[in-house]
Amino acid sequence: MSERTPDPARPRTVLLRGGEVHSPADPFATAMVVEGDSIAWVGEEGAADSFADGVDEVVHLDGALVTPAFTDAHVHTTATGLALTGLDLSGARTLPDALARVREYAAARPADRVLLGHGWDATAWPEGRPPSRAELDAATGGRPLYLTRVDVHSAVVTTALLDLVPGLRDLPGFHAEQPLTGAAHHAVRAAAHATVTPAQRDAAQAAALAHAASLGIGSLHECAGPDISSEDDFTALLARAAREPGPRVVGYWAETVTNAKDADRIRELGAIGAAGDLFADGSLGSHTAHLHAPYADADHTGTAHLDAHAVAAHVAACTEAGLQAGFHAIGDAALTAVTDGVRAAADRVGLARVRAARHRVEHAEMLTGATIAAFAEFALTASVQPAFDAAWGGEDGMYAARLGAERARTLNPYAALLRAGVPLALGSDSPVTPLNPWGTLRAAVFHRTREHGISARAAFTAHTRGGWRAIGRDDAGVLVPGAPADYAVWRTGDLVVQAPDERVERWSTDPRSGTPGLPDLTPGRDLPVCLRTVVGGRTVYGRPNE
Repeated sequence: MSERTPDPARPRTVLLRGGEVHSPADPFATAMVVEGDSIAWVGEEGAADSFADGVDEVVHLDGALVTPAFTDAHVHTTATGLALTGLDLSGARTLPDALARVREYAAARPADRVLLGHGWDATAWPEGRPPSRAELDAATGGRPLYLTRVDVHSAVVTTALLDLVPGLRDLPGFHAEQPLTGAAHHAVRAAAHATVTPAQRDAAQAAALAHAASLGIGSLHECAGPDISSEDDFTALLARAAREPGPRVVGYWAETVTNAKDADRIRELGAIGAAGDLFADGSLGSHTAHLHAPYADADHTGTAHLDAHAVAAHVAACTEAGLQAGFHAIGDAALTAVTDGVRAAADRVGLARVRAARHRVEHAEMLTGATIAAFAEFALTASVQPAFDAAWGGEDGMYAARLGAERARTLNPYAALLRAGVPLALGSDSPVTPLNPWGTLRAAVFHRTREHGISARAAFTAHTRGGWRAIGRDDAGVLVPGAPADYAVWRTGDLVVQAPDERVERWSTDPRSGTPGLPDLTPGRDLPVCLRTVVGGRTVYGRPNE
């Protein structure tokens, strides 16, 4: 690597050469020039010589792959950081294992006012049930504990935490011997999170952003709201991201809008939309997703939080205010309510205005042909999480237990969405599933229901450019001249082109096709290792000793 003394009046320039640059501008590119915070040139090695003497730094890639940085389109940053730094039960394999981890954590944190934990999933345990309140009371020595299920739509708590929330036992969703849901869950969550000190919150946010950067993630969409976090948490995160080098953070605040004053308040918080986890329903794992027909393992249809009338009012008000709207919707009944509501809003304010606003729907799992067609008609972005299918799909997975195998096979139909022209943005919903962009792509390509799988190229586009398009930016998430210099450098094996149809794979791996390759995502193969992450031309992560 060589450097020269930069002229402070001129943007710093960097030449990366001797690798593989994933760019639609040149499918055979091996080099790239960055000037300041933008991509200046992409091309082949022979032409790179003409830039070498005029740049401030030359980075010799030694065969490494350069791609656009990933965008994770659905994250809960502070909760992710708390899981990284605190009690994470996602690795617990049995109920006794989970209780032992709770006991060990409580002993190690004697000063915490409320013990916080996340990630249990009783559907994966041989006991088939969550820990009881008595078991948690014993494991914590009678201290307050808030422990969310992996989907964060229900929680188990200790008696001491219940006692901190007056009137809790009278709220909807309170169950004496079952996980708390609905209003009861929101109340205990607010009480538990209120005990997190500013120092704890700051450390959690720093840990989450540093972890994201180490995975080649250059942008996060923070999905916050009054039922999830707090305004202080949200504004502190946006301030941190603006102040310190790291991934970009785009904020959504999940609160309904009925007029211009409401919209102004959303903007004053720093949010770009009244969207994200604005709940139309809950989750399948907690039996709170809203279904047209009852669950296979419960005699009800879940919980509806918004009907079509409420959706229409929100979408119309946001559209008129020039603000992005969006909803959390998982069950087929919730998705019907959302699409019917958007249709009513379009009738009120005009289809073209609704389409131009790029409203979005998070998760969008139980889609039908009618709701997919509505997504396409109204240009709704489907913000989806392929790792959900990897974790809970398949003939023996949680989806099949909740819905029966036939309904479960209809979930997360990514190929059908793309065929209909619906824009996709991929994410993790971390800490529900981990930040893991290449794992997310693998889950999208090798879907547990084969006909729903998509090509690696389509998934990669949805996890890079798709996240930018979801916030109204069509000029980013791709390595072409003029685009923001948000990129990652990877150590990886041979590059291939993967698609669900093997005939496409054979054609696309022919060099004459001019299709840029990507790492082999076949299950069992090693995923790429991030060597460097750059955001706006600034290095925000460098792998030690590389």
